[in-house]
Amino acid sequence: MQPLWTFPELSAVLGVEPEGGVDRPVTGISIDTRTLQAGDLFVALKDQRDGHDFVSIAFKADAAAALVSEGYQRQPGDGTLFRVPDTLKALEALGRAARDRIGPDASVVAVTGSAGKTGTKEMLRACLAQLGATHASEKSYNNHWGVPLTLAQMPRETRFAVFEIGMNHAGEIRPLTKMVRPHAAIVTTVEAVHLEHFPSVEAIADAKGEIFEGLVPDGTAIIKYDNAHVGRLKSIAERFGAKPVTFGFGAGADVRGDDLKLDHDGSELIVRFGERSTPLRIAMPGRHIAENALAVATAIDAIDADVEKALPVLAGLQPPGGRGARSVLHLEGGDALLIDESYNANPASMRAALATLASVPRQKFPRRIAVLGDMLELGADAPELHAGLKDAVEDAGIDLIFACGPHMKGLYDALPKSKRGGYAQTSSSLQPLLLSELHGGDAIMVKASNGTRLGALVEALKSKFGN
Repeated sequence: MQPLWTFPELSAVLGVEPEGGVDRPVTGISIDTRTLQAGDLFVALKDQRDGHDFVSIAFKADAAAALVSEGYQRQPGDGTLFRVPDTLKALEALGRAARDRIGPDASVVAVTGSAGKTGTKEMLRACLAQLGATHASEKSYNNHWGVPLTLAQMPRETRFAVFEIGMNHAGEIRPLTKMVRPHAAIVTTVEAVHLEHFPSVEAIADAKGEIFEGLVPDGTAIIKYDNAHVGRLKSIAERFGAKPVTFGFGAGADVRGDDLKLDHDGSELIVRFGERSTPLRIAMPGRHIAENALAVATAIDAIDADVEKALPVLAGLQPPGGRGARSVLHLEGGDALLIDESYNANPASMRAALATLASVPRQKFPRRIAVLGDMLELGADAPELHAGLKDAVEDAGIDLIFACGPHMKGLYDALPKSKRGGYAQTSSSLQPLLLSELHGGDAIMVKASNGTRLGALVEALKSKFGN
């Protein structure tokens, strides 16, 4: 394989000459010295911390070069430096250049939505990897630095690329999708999230619709049919010359799911593309996962890739950590099931997770326990949206709720005392309450926004009972 970047290529894109060091191939790009690999270009971003404080550490880890601001003071042991006025803008330039250099036969898909972005991206990654060299966002690298970083890391041999694009405010998706220039763009769904920063859900739909502005000419806008804002999103897509294609279980969807069979260990359905159809088995449980798989199928078809060859991989694909990953806990009295949904949460995804917990068979795991933390960025509607989960808890037949955070206390107080397992303001305070209650035969689902830090509770459970 060719190097990711050569020094002459970096100089041409950045408009500066390398300073010091020796010429060597760049094999990757890093913004974090904790994960930097030998041969990486280290980019010193100024974000939560100033990356310039770690340049020398990067060279000690055998970085090939560092991208730094013009005012950076070279330190003993530093290697090759590329000095630029603004390191983020330089990273964006590298991203655009990487997008320009992939072959004309390459296909790019972008994904956004109020829920399901990362899961959909990972399904697309797995499916397209069956067809050719595939590049995709790592983790949830979907923001103002994550998208250009993912672009800049894209090998020139890429045949398929998948980019997750997120936002908290209006206007954030627009510049990112214009860098990515996708052939197909997915909006998984539009729901009441980020209401702290938006006047209405309609405004959220408009912000999500920005992803269609970056589509290449005659690109495809992929929109959930079973959503109140489908018409609004189709109008946005058409305004920018895109072809809208809908997916879902409704009879009017362009790509429709039929004969859906949901089970605790996955689902089966028929995917219909007009007159064509193909069976689909998905290892990850939940109706919401099946809906996202329909979006995946729609995108693969939209870029004229082989759907029948790509989709079967979903029969074995497991959910990632924080987004539905399952593990067994060895507790007193037998094994328990832990479902880790701790990375993100909003009202729609919380209801979907509770419904998925309800599918766990009571014959094997008789008791259902939900550990729920605050859903963040909901603004003035937060108290109502948290307390409003009561019906979803009841519908799912949850036996005990453990709640964490000031907003989730509204739900906890609304529940009958028989369902109140314990409440605490913080994850660390909730942990002993939960540990004292668990025993063999429990199915435990943990879900919250990442800022609630329930991921630490999941790791504690796995560390104590996972081996």
